[in-house]
Amino acid sequence: MRHRVLVVGLGNMGMSHALAYARIPEYDVVGVCTRHVNDLDLPEPLRDAKRFTSYDEALAELRPDVVSINTLPDTHAAYAIQAMEAGAHVFVEKPLAETVESAQAVVDTARRTGRKLVVGYILRRHPSWTRFVEIARQLGTPLVFRMNLNQQSNGETWDWHKRLMSSFPPIVDCGVHYVDVMCQMTSAKPVRVHAIGARLTDEVPLNNYGMLQVTFADGSVGWYEAGWGPMMSETAFFVKDVVGPKGSVSIVMAAGDVAVRSDDINTHTRTNQILWHHAEKSPGGTYDLRDERIAMADEPGHDELCEKEQRHLLQAINHDLDLGSEMDDAVTSLRIVMAADESIATGQVVEL
Repeated sequence: MRHRVLVVGLGNMGMSHALAYARIPEYDVVGVCTRHVNDLDLPEPLRDAKRFTSYDEALAELRPDVVSINTLPDTHAAYAIQAMEAGAHVFVEKPLAETVESAQAVVDTARRTGRKLVVGYILRRHPSWTRFVEIARQLGTPLVFRMNLNQQSNGETWDWHKRLMSSFPPIVDCGVHYVDVMCQMTSAKPVRVHAIGARLTDEVPLNNYGMLQVTFADGSVGWYEAGWGPMMSETAFFVKDVVGPKGSVSIVMAAGDVAVRSDDINTHTRTNQILWHHAEKSPGGTYDLRDERIAMADEPGHDELCEKEQRHLLQAINHDLDLGSEMDDAVTSLRIVMAADESIATGQVVEL
């Protein structure tokens, strides 16, 4: 059975997802919708899709089986709810919504209508990142999470970041990914958040730098840092490190990999190597177990990961997979980063 797809938003992520649908035989991209769609020279796989500038018109005319929402975050919740009410399954890029309440409303709509809802947590589909999570779960409790993603963005990338900051600061927009990773590593509930932030340029209305600290009910703690802009340092821009009683696990850049740029979207998912440090004693009573360097050759690239996300949605539709925990996790991660934004604004610790 082929599923008719309407793709809404054709920016960096939207185009990647649209082409991913086009590569999967069970999908048929019947429509694309964006404000300046008539000015676009669409790639060959999308040229038969009908063009729309109005989401309402596209949804009403096409009555698609799947709607892929890749617009700015301020439309995510309303578009997703409207699509599910019209009978469509939904893929929506992260963050799920602008508020926790509206995110919960999206999830509630999915449950009420029986439609499948997949949120664009691309790292959940990445084999190396799932391995990273699996190892972290073996390190004991509590865990310490140390993560960041700072991006020295210039030119088109800085323009894109400025558009994103019309809705959210990077501590929210990027933060949901890595807070979600933390939540996968510990099943404990998050209990409090404290954060700081700074606006380093007059070009944007929001803090383009932020750092949060989160505490979980099992004693696990973590920090996440994110900054966007031409002023950001590329020193230690990518830290992914987890420590527990039994050792630590880290995503590390391979030796000699010096050409990596912090604003390269492929860098944000690539792992190169996983370093697993063992702190357990050997049978002789000494701490001499060897560290493991796990090579991650032939990793999927960004477009391949987008395709994995859409194949996950296809599986959910065709086999009626229960996506309840994924949907609830999307709300939880948003709750944490929104609490961080509140903490920056108030200067207070936020209890969850």
